[in-house]
Amino acid sequence: MSNETMEILKKALTLSVEERADLANSLLESLDDATDPSVEAAWQAEIVRRMEEIDSGKVKPVSVAEARRRLSSALE
Repeated sequence: MSNETMEILKKALTLSVEERADLANSLLESLDDATDPSVEAAWQAEIVRRMEEIDSGKVKPVSVAEARRRLSSALE
């Protein structure tokens, strides 16, 4: 971390819990704008692949309740 970043962190740590939470949330939201085009392209390809599997009948979707039931039994 740079000296400037360390100074900002020190100041931020003096804030109240609520103010730190608001600051952290704002910082995290600012990262949402930083998208990697290769990651976006990979996600789009994955979405297309999954939709094709559903459309072809290779994969059969299940309800949320069924998915939770399966997950719950797998964790037992």
